[in-house]
Order: sequence, then C-alpha cells, then structure tokens
Amino acid sequence: MKKCSRSAHNSLTELNITPLLDLAFVLLVIFIITTIPPVNDKDLTLPTASKHLKDQPRKATYISVQTDGEMFLNQAPIANADQLLQTLIARRTDDPDLNVIIRGDIKTKYKDIRTVLDICQQANVPKVDLATEALTK
Repeated sequence: MKKCSRSAHNSLTELNITPLLDLAFVLLVIFIITTIPPVNDKDLTLPTASKHLKDQPRKATYISVQTDGEMFLNQAPIANADQLLQTLIARRTDDPDLNVIIRGDIKTKYKDIRTVLDICQQANVPKVDLATEALTK
C-alpha cells in the first residue's frame, strides 16, 4: 500500500530557484549602479576660487498700520494710500528686489491691512510679508 503519491515526492525533491535568480540579478544591478568608478586617470591641479565677500542683506521696508488706520513707512507717517503707492513704486524702481514687511496692531481692522496688501500688489512689490509675534505659553 502506498502512503504518498509519486507526484508529491517529485515536487518536494525539486527546488524552484527562479525567485533566487531574480533576487541575485536585482542585487547585481544595484551593486553595479551604486559602485562609483574611481576617477584617478589623470593628475590634475584644480584651480582655486577667489574669495567673494557676501553682499550686504537688503534692508526691509516696514509698513506699520495702527489701530486707527494711520500708516507709517519706516517710521515716517504716510498721509493716504496714494502717497504710499507712489512711494513704493519709487522704491521698487530703485530696488527691483524690494522686501516689504507689513506690521499691524492686534486691534487693527482687517480692511486696513488688506488696503496695504492691495497697494503692494499695485506697486508690483515682489516680496511682501506679514509680521507676527510667536505665541508664548
């Protein structure tokens, strides 16, 4: 009497090495790609770079808006929105990379800040930031 069929013995005795070969080829490709050949074929004397002093950082322009809507440009009072627009256009022509930081009091109405943002957009100011304070716990 047979305990096992002949086909069951054949499948147990044969080892399927296809996944092992796939793994070996993948590892071979990874090792080939990640290995950098040494670049020592010629002796070269590389040039040295000259020292370049860093440019001074550009000074930011501050626009402060008080609670009552009064505006200041770097501590100089601004009479109205038209004067602020003309001043920003003149500064932008002098410095195309003008950086403006808008500071508003915590009780300033949003429409006053929005007016200053619109003026900065009309003057084509490339960098506009809103100043805030970090929360302290």
